[in-house]
Amino acid sequence: FQQFSDTGSRKEHVKITSEPKPGFLERLSETSGGMLIGLVTFLLAFYVLFTNEGRALRTAKSLDEGLSLVVPLDSIHSLSQQNEGRLVHLAGALSTSKPLFDPSYGLSIQAVKLKRNVEMYQWVEYEDSKEYEENGEIKKETKYSYNMEWKSEVVNSRNFDREIGHKNPSAMAVESFTAVSPNVQVGSFVLSKGLVDKIDDFKQLSLSHLEDPHADVTRGGDYFYHSDNPRRPEVGDLRVSFFYAGLSGDDPHLGTADKVTVIARQRGDQLVPYHTKSGDVLEILYPGDLSVEEVFQKEHESNTMKTWALRAAGWLSMFVGISLMTRIFYTLVDWFPVVRDLVNVGLKAFALCVASSLSLLTISVGWLFYRPLWALLLALLSIVPVMVARSRVPPKKQQ
Repeated sequence: FQQFSDTGSRKEHVKITSEPKPGFLERLSETSGGMLIGLVTFLLAFYVLFTNEGRALRTAKSLDEGLSLVVPLDSIHSLSQQNEGRLVHLAGALSTSKPLFDPSYGLSIQAVKLKRNVEMYQWVEYEDSKEYEENGEIKKETKYSYNMEWKSEVVNSRNFDREIGHKNPSAMAVESFTAVSPNVQVGSFVLSKGLVDKIDDFKQLSLSHLEDPHADVTRGGDYFYHSDNPRRPEVGDLRVSFFYAGLSGDDPHLGTADKVTVIARQRGDQLVPYHTKSGDVLEILYPGDLSVEEVFQKEHESNTMKTWALRAAGWLSMFVGISLMTRIFYTLVDWFPVVRDLVNVGLKAFALCVASSLSLLTISVGWLFYRPLWALLLALLSIVPVMVARSRVPPKKQQ
């Protein structure tokens, strides 16, 4: 059963849907499905936590190996056969063989990458829902609001709750794209595709010095508009902006070429990935002029951040999995409000303690073959959450 309430505005309306309150067997069936999802999530957490520790330690070992072997180059403009196959460090300005063009807009730039970003003025739907119980039924009140915005992806208005009056075009007349220079160098050395992919610090290109490319295109600020009136756009109008990464030549409007620091293996005049004894690959690029120590310090910091992020994700996955698997106890007492609330708090505390203990234990097992002493300390630490939980349980009365 549905009831519609319209505010009278074309851009906003409210819809109310009603359905019978689910019975015990129906809720029990939903909980059983959640338990299966919880089991998969729970097992996935072990995999994430265990493999993450091995990855982190392997990466740290590879970085230490690279730091001990890397050879700083005296000059980036000459090749030395003594460094063939070795891990080298160099810093210098980027250079490309020829500029990148966008002939549709009469634009060219000497850079590693040029990105055309196309946005279309479209209707966007937002919804805000709330559920409540009334007369033995579960009612859901959803407020739909519509706003016109610039979006780089086509918004499918067919999925709107009310498409009439909020219809978007099905495609854009102009497409976005990214052009990449086929030959990128630092001095006499050619960068591999993996190194070029790391040049991604895009900056918006100023269009103030350019003319309107066509009669139906108007420049406004740093955008080209396909619109009759850019100040009051209509649905379907387009605006185009440009971004560049890795300026590779001196430009009167943008300044001097960007400098980068590279650590990779020298193979002839090419810089390619270096395979460490630990099985990792070293192919590093950073913007600016950095020393060897600064580069490897940044890599260690990045490895640490990734490690803790995956640890947090693994713990959260385990917590959610345990919560879903124990949800059935909450469902069994759902009809008794006081008992239900107590059980809910207890289940959350149980999931928190067990997830923390198992996460620490899994991490300690991951360290067992690399750092046995730390593994033992973590295993002992994993008992703490369980001991804390048991200490809060009141002792049984003496008989």
